[in-house]
Amino acid sequence: MNEAKILLVDDEEELRRSTAQALELSGFSVETFSNGDHVLELIGYSFPGVVVSDIRMPGIDGMTLMQKIREVDPEVPVILVTGHGDVQLAVKAMREGAYDFIEKPFTAEMLAGVIRRAMERRGLVLENRLLKAVAGKRDDIEARLPGRTQAMVDLRYRVRAIGASDADTLIVGETGAGKEVVARALHDISARASRPFIAINCAALPANLIESELFGHEPGAFPGAVRPRYGKFEHGRGGTILLDEIGSMPFDLQAKFLRVLQERVISRLGSNEVVPLDVRFIATSKVDLEAEVAAGRFRADLLYRLNVATLHVPSLSQRRADVPLLFLQLVREAAARYGRDELTVPPEVISDIAQRDWPGNVRELRNAADRLVLGLDNGGRQAEEATGLAERVAEFERGVIASALVAHGGSLRPVYESLGISRKTLYEKMQKYGLDKRMLFTDG
Repeated sequence: MNEAKILLVDDEEELRRSTAQALELSGFSVETFSNGDHVLELIGYSFPGVVVSDIRMPGIDGMTLMQKIREVDPEVPVILVTGHGDVQLAVKAMREGAYDFIEKPFTAEMLAGVIRRAMERRGLVLENRLLKAVAGKRDDIEARLPGRTQAMVDLRYRVRAIGASDADTLIVGETGAGKEVVARALHDISARASRPFIAINCAALPANLIESELFGHEPGAFPGAVRPRYGKFEHGRGGTILLDEIGSMPFDLQAKFLRVLQERVISRLGSNEVVPLDVRFIATSKVDLEAEVAAGRFRADLLYRLNVATLHVPSLSQRRADVPLLFLQLVREAAARYGRDELTVPPEVISDIAQRDWPGNVRELRNAADRLVLGLDNGGRQAEEATGLAERVAEFERGVIASALVAHGGSLRPVYESLGISRKTLYEKMQKYGLDKRMLFTDG
């Protein structure tokens, strides 16, 4: 097992430093963060430690961070640090999966005691997973990529074979099929598992800042660059870089990225200094890159250099026999995520789920499972008459917004930011679909 580690998250620098020093004196290895942005890059199924986070922080707060960690691995212990007025919120967090909470002011001995118990629990979880894998039982890869169809059996076999190597990999599949899940699995079973996993959405990078975001820059490299900055490539050294939807990378940038792939070096903007880069690259694409090459939108040499190994993630239409069991698993995961009792899914709902098309693949199926657990509909249909395209689109959109509201505890800012819409648009859609955050997020 990798060295046990504490990831300590607190926006108050003095408290963060003093707490880290006290924990190190108690014999722990501590890595500190002023916010939760980079914590998720270190979390995976093989993460051997504990997360300690303040519950009140700008940006990603402790509750949201915990929910995102549980989406990656629900058995990573998360300890929340609360102020006196946050105790009720902390109790709610306990119901939703937090390992424990510590109220300020606290002693180092008290926090260390809770962490030791959490470390022991995490160690037992990882040991149990390893024993199951050795015994040939259902392992982490099967839990994350479930399915009995031959397409999924073949995919898991290739993930296990490629994951242990350091080969750059191209993952191809439809939107929502689970390409990032496959990428994280490759990272987590590799020797780089304890290092960062940096996901970069090539389609979302601003065109005027894309090189700075990836390569970093020196002061004066461009107007507004007043201090040096690491790029995402450099930040991920020792780990894995996921280039999501690489087909969206601008053509002129593809040549520069090809050099990075070939030589494993980068130069920050405004600098001639060459920085060695020890990373593994994984790229995903929902489009046929060979067709993009033929159309002149993607470099042939980059495609040939990138796909040392290629994985094809099947759509749900290509593995329809897996849909019922996959839906039941997603319902169980949703119930655990939202702190609800385990739900018995009626046979007629399972039959309906199995017969329907799922153009949004696993992502759409997960939203249906969330809505069922939250009591918003019967597993995908709000009404028998909702059969037209417009009605189904509206039904899907309502479910996505409702799920996001619950996932973020009724806090609107992370909802509209995560959905990529404005606050005004979110308000209008909530009014259109009759969504009230007070109704969706209660103490009951």
